[in-house]
Amino acid sequence: MVRGSLAFTLVELLVAIAIVAILAAILFPVFAQARESARQSVCAQNLRQVGQAFWMYLHDYDERMPDRRDLKRTLGYRPWSSWPPSDPRCGWAGIVLEPYTRDWSLWNCPSVASSVLGEAVQVKQSVDSQRATRYWMWRFDRLDEPTPPDNFWGKTPDQAVADLQANPSPFYPRPEGISDVELTVDPYFPRTIGTVEPALRGRAVHRGGRNRLFLDGRVQWLRDIRTD
Repeated sequence: MVRGSLAFTLVELLVAIAIVAILAAILFPVFAQARESARQSVCAQNLRQVGQAFWMYLHDYDERMPDRRDLKRTLGYRPWSSWPPSDPRCGWAGIVLEPYTRDWSLWNCPSVASSVLGEAVQVKQSVDSQRATRYWMWRFDRLDEPTPPDNFWGKTPDQAVADLQANPSPFYPRPEGISDVELTVDPYFPRTIGTVEPALRGRAVHRGGRNRLFLDGRVQWLRDIRTD
C-alpha cells in the first residue's frame, strides 16, 4: 500500500504565500484605520475631561478664566516666525488645572506619540522631565497687556464672547455664544500656508482633521482639507 504524502508542493506553498500577502494588503489598512479611530476617540475623551476641569476651575474662581501669563512666560513663551504665528502651547493650563485632572496623560493625544508632531517644538511643551502637553489653546496664545480682544486671560466666558463679537476676524466666524468658541485643539500645520516648515506642512495629529474642545465643554471633529 502506498502512503499519501503530507508535504506541500512548491506551487501550493507559493499559492498560500500569495493568499496571505493579499489578505495582509487588504487587512492592514483596515486595522490601521480602526486603531486611529480608537485613538481619535480617546483624544476626544481627553478633551472632554479638560473641558470639565476648566469649568470646575471657573466655578471655584468666580467664573473667571485663569490669568497665568506669568506662568506661560516662565515655561518659555515663543511666538513662531513660521507657524503658528503665536504660541498656543498650553503647559501653563496643565499646571493650573492639575487639581481638577490629576492625570497628565489627558494633555497628550494617543496619536501624537507616533507622529512627527510629537517632538515638534511648536507642539510639545515640557513642564518638567516627566510632564508635557501637546495640545493648543489659541485663546491663551499671547502675553500682551492689556489682554487682547481675542485672548481670554482673566475674562468671564460672557466677556470673552462679547469681545470676539465686537472684534470680528476674517479667520473665524462671529460666535453667537460659548458653544461657538474653541478652547483647545489638536495641533495642525496647513499646507496652504507658505511659512509652514516643509517637514511639517500638511501635518496633523489625526488624518484629515482634528478634535476641537469648545468653551461649553462640547468636543467636535473638524475635517480640514488643508491637512493630509
